[in-house]
Amino acid sequence: MKNILWVAMALFCLNLNAQENNEEENLWNAHRASSHAPIGVMGDHTHHEGEFMVSYRYMTMFMKDLRYNENDVNDDFVYQNYMTSPQEMTMGMHMLGAMYAPSDHLTFMAMANYITNDMDLTMRMTGDMGMTMDNFSTASSGFGDVSISALVQLLNENKQALHAEFGVGIPTGSIDEKDVTAMSNDEEVILPYPMQIGSGSFSAKLGMTYLWQTEKLSGGAQANVKFFLNENDNDYRLGNQYLATSWLAYDATQNFSFSARAEANYVEQIEGYNPTLNPMMVTTANTSNIGGMQLNYALGANYYFSKNTLKGLRFAAEVKLPAYQEPNGIQLKQQYSVTLGTQYSF
Repeated sequence: MKNILWVAMALFCLNLNAQENNEEENLWNAHRASSHAPIGVMGDHTHHEGEFMVSYRYMTMFMKDLRYNENDVNDDFVYQNYMTSPQEMTMGMHMLGAMYAPSDHLTFMAMANYITNDMDLTMRMTGDMGMTMDNFSTASSGFGDVSISALVQLLNENKQALHAEFGVGIPTGSIDEKDVTAMSNDEEVILPYPMQIGSGSFSAKLGMTYLWQTEKLSGGAQANVKFFLNENDNDYRLGNQYLATSWLAYDATQNFSFSARAEANYVEQIEGYNPTLNPMMVTTANTSNIGGMQLNYALGANYYFSKNTLKGLRFAAEVKLPAYQEPNGIQLKQQYSVTLGTQYSF
């Protein structure tokens, strides 16, 4: 009788282990190169209870040439209504992130960034010498707004995962950046909206992310919206931002994957205006020239260390290019952006 009981207990334990293994194999696999989205996607995954992740990203974006709504235009078109025309702009962003999961169903995420902006401009002047062009540059840099989010897991089965994001933005970035311009007589003046570092407003972010996996493929889709909640101290509020993206990744090896991604981004116009800016001086000082629709495509790669001392470390890169641009009013065209990053889970 005792032997029969021992056999029954052993079979019961084996059955439990088999069920646990089957359930684990059925869950989203976080230990593949493609289990994280392309590095240009934020808040794409959750973590297991007690797990931490720290990350660093560097993104640079370059803008050049002018577009008015659906058409490319030149400086002469700008000078019909403005004294100064932007020529090109480079933006750089260093992003530090941290994630912690107090449970399998809840992950907290915090992000801070340091931003640098550089813009070249040309001002047309009429004087005794006739028409002249004055080329000059402006720059700004500093820590931007901080964001804190909660990622709530809603589904994790059949190699699929779904989570929601609830976030807040804290206006720690400056909206009073100044520099010398061609008309400021060597005195620093307030810079236009795209050259400011922060929003000056609290914001709320809502999002949803869906993930799926097969033996070699991974993919996902994300949609989110960011609402700016209050008018800032300079009497304006940035336009709300809407983002939708979807990606497909292929695990070429256990450690390496590459990805393709499509993205749609819409930004509303600014409400209100900064009274210290002259909207006739330069296009970037006119709120009618802020926001619009952007469609992009991107190619990326992830490398994941799955063994030994570096287990949990990832390196990633993504290049994003514009497919279609329809800005509000007159704006510089985005030419490309590049994001490089590393993530470490423990």
